[in-house]
Parts: sequence; C-alpha cells; structure tokens
Amino acid sequence: MTKIKAPVSPFRIIVWSLLFIGAVIMMTPIIFMFSASFKYNDEIYELALISSEPTLSNYIYLFENTEFLKWFKNSIFVALASTVSVLFFDSLVGYTLAKFRFRGRKLVFIAILSTLMIPTEMLVIPWYILARDFGLLDSYIGLIFPGIMTGFGVFLMKQFFESVPDDYLDAARIDGLSEFRIFTQIAMPLVTPALSALAIFTFLGNWTAFLWPLIVTSSAELFTIPVGLSSFSGEFQSEWEMIMTGAAVATLPTLLVFLFLQRYIIRGVILGGLKG
Repeated sequence: MTKIKAPVSPFRIIVWSLLFIGAVIMMTPIIFMFSASFKYNDEIYELALISSEPTLSNYIYLFENTEFLKWFKNSIFVALASTVSVLFFDSLVGYTLAKFRFRGRKLVFIAILSTLMIPTEMLVIPWYILARDFGLLDSYIGLIFPGIMTGFGVFLMKQFFESVPDDYLDAARIDGLSEFRIFTQIAMPLVTPALSALAIFTFLGNWTAFLWPLIVTSSAELFTIPVGLSSFSGEFQSEWEMIMTGAAVATLPTLLVFLFLQRYIIRGVILGGLKG
C-alpha cells in the first residue's frame, strides 16, 4: 500500500523560502568575488557576472609577482600557533576553575569574563606598548601573543568541564595519575566537541585578523593575507582585480573548514548553549 504524503504546510514553505533568499543574499558577494578574480580591472564595475574574456592573468601575477605565498604561510602559522595555544591554556584554566575549589575562584572567573566586554580596539594601545617594551614589534611572536589565551575559550571550556563526572577524576587519582595526566588523558577526551568548536572559531578569527597584524608589522615579509591585500589599495587607485583574486584564494581554507567541520561547529555551539 502506497503511503499518501501529507501536504506541505504554508508555514514550512514560507520558512524555506526565507532561508533560500537569505542564502542567495549571503552567497552573492562570494560569487561576485570569484567572478571578479577572472576579470580585467576595467571590467570590475560591469554588471555582467561572467566576463566576456575570462583570464587567469590575475592569479598568475598574484603568485609570481607578489609576496602572496609568504603572506599565506604567515597567516597559516599565526592561525595554527594561536589555535594550539588557545586550546591548551584555555582548557587548562577552564579545567582548574571547574574542578578545583580555592579562595577567589569566582572572582578570577568574573575577571576573565569581564574581558569579553572590552572592545578589541581599546586593547590595541596596551598591546602595542607591551610589544614595544619587550621588543616584539615586527616579529612572529608579536603577531601571536594577543591571541595566546581568550576569555571566551576559558568560559566555554569551564562549562564543558563542569559536566565531566568527578568520579572519573577521583578514580584516576586513586590509580596514581598526576593531576596533569588526569587533565590530558581523562578530562580532555571527554570535551572533544568543545575543543573542536573552539579550535575552528580561533583559527578563523586569526585567519581573518587585520587590525593587530597591520599595527605590529612593518616589513612585507611578515604581512598576513588581510594586511598584504590592503597593499593593493592605494591613495588614488585600487587594484580591485588583485584584491578580489587574493581574497578568493584566501577564502578557500575557510570554506573548506566550514564544509568539512560544520558539524563540530554546530555541535559545540548547541552543547555550549545547553551547558550555559
């Protein structure tokens, strides 16, 4: 017997239509960016989505006549180093605040949370003075040190570590494991969704960072991709075809991250909301 499908409700049709329109609106700039990367400079402002004479000269020039590959490597290094640092230190602090009882614990947690209310622009000057005094200007360490630890990561990891049963940790202590081994071998594997989400957010945030790398670096060899692309924009003329080409290449890693790891992002956000 064939089953009769229930008619689609008008509400569902409206919801899917709105989602489709929103997806089109969000995808339009990305499509235009990739389309413009195959155009000459005088065709950028034309309404035609596809150029009458598509060209790969922009990509050839980008890789052969600019420092783009070096900028790409710098962005990869900064993003990966910051991500590894955040995962370790934020997890360690979150575990300490969640599983140890000591005087001033809540005060420390509130102080860390309060940093989330401070705009990044207000921290740039203290960061710069600190980098200058320690000789970190125009260096890889200077690029990385503001992102070594984050308040959001501490909050996220604390919420997840609180859900880890204390019985597991007590059993490990009875077996003679040190506190650091309990943290790395017992607690960390139990909060993998949070680690995955935090890693993705941190990597993408550092990959697209512009303000601090622009301030702390002065030599082109240390530019990250956002700072390097800004060099194509001059006072009187901007090479939009090169900016679009570089942005198209720089967007590929972020698109791959979202395509292959989006389930971890969604899982981390949902579980974080439930535990918050």
